[in-house]
Amino acid sequence: MKLNVKAFALTCAIVWAAAVLLYTWWIIVLEGATGEATFLGRIYIGYNISVTGSLIGALWGFFDGLIGGFIIAWLYNLLTDKMPIKKK
Repeated sequence: MKLNVKAFALTCAIVWAAAVLLYTWWIIVLEGATGEATFLGRIYIGYNISVTGSLIGALWGFFDGLIGGFIIAWLYNLLTDKMPIKKK
C-alpha cells in the first residue's frame, strides 16, 4: 500500500502547526505570556511565549510539518517498493 505523499504531508503540517499553537496557548493560560525564548524559539525564528509568537510558531510548524511529512511519506513509498511481498 502506498501513501498519498501530498495528503500525508498536509496532514502532518496541520497537526504540527496546531500542536505548536495549542502548546503555546496552554502555557499562556497557565503561566501568562512571558516572551521568553524557549527550545522552540531557538529553532523557529521569532517564536516566543506570546500571542504573536504562537502565530509565528504555528506558521513555522506548518512548513516544518509539511517538509517532514513529505520526506516520511516519500521514504515509506520508496522502501515499500523495494521490499518483497510475501503471499500466503
